[in-house]
Parts: sequence; structure tokens; C-alpha cells
Amino acid sequence: MPPRMRRLFSTLSLVLFVLAALPIYRELSRRSDIWWTPHAMLVPLAESKDRVEIYAGGKPLAALLQAGQLRLAEGGGSRALEAREIGLRFNNSDRVRAERLPLLLACAAVCGAIVLLFVLTLTGRLAYLGERER
Repeated sequence: MPPRMRRLFSTLSLVLFVLAALPIYRELSRRSDIWWTPHAMLVPLAESKDRVEIYAGGKPLAALLQAGQLRLAEGGGSRALEAREIGLRFNNSDRVRAERLPLLLACAAVCGAIVLLFVLTLTGRLAYLGERER
């Protein structure tokens, strides 16, 4: 393979490798705490029943709130806690990562194939038999 073609294929391989590696790098360098529900969007206790159940003393939290058994101590006094005052935050990182896994696996496979082509190009193994230098 002529040196000019070898440089072209090597450069093209490196550019394609960087493009395929960028999604993997972004995923691995992303902060893990960004998937929590924001404070402004807290989920009320009544709307979270399909995702979480909270128990205190072996009893459901909703039942304790309705019975007025949970109290909040403020400024020397206490008052009964109401259900509307309870908000939940969820960590959705496991769901987001599971959705992105197929894309990341495909990018990793492309990166491996490009590295193989890059090595074959640099070592001259891609030349046709008639093109080999004697």
C-alpha cells in the first residue's frame, strides 16, 4: 500500500475511533448524582405508591399520617405531620444506564473494529497480494 494511502486510512481510522469513543467517554465521565428527581419536582406520597412503599415501625407511612401518629418537633413544640408535607425523590440512574447500554456496546464494538483496521493498516496487512512490495 502506498504511504500516502496508508496515512489516509490511518487518519480516517483515528477520526472514526474518536467519534465512536465519545459516547463511551461521556457516559463514564458523567456525574452519578444527576439522575435524582429535582427538589422542585418532589413526588407526593400518594403518587408514589407504584414505585415505593415506606414503613415506620412496621406500619405503612400513609396509615401513620392519617392516624396523626407522626409528629414534627419545631421551635419547642410539636405538630402532626400531614401527607401533603411528605415528598419523595427518586434516583433514576439505573433506568437511564440500562436504556443507554445497547448504544454503548455498539460503540465499543465499533471502537474495537476500528483499532483492528488501524493496526492492520499500519502493519501493511491490508495490501493485495499483487501490491506487496518486493
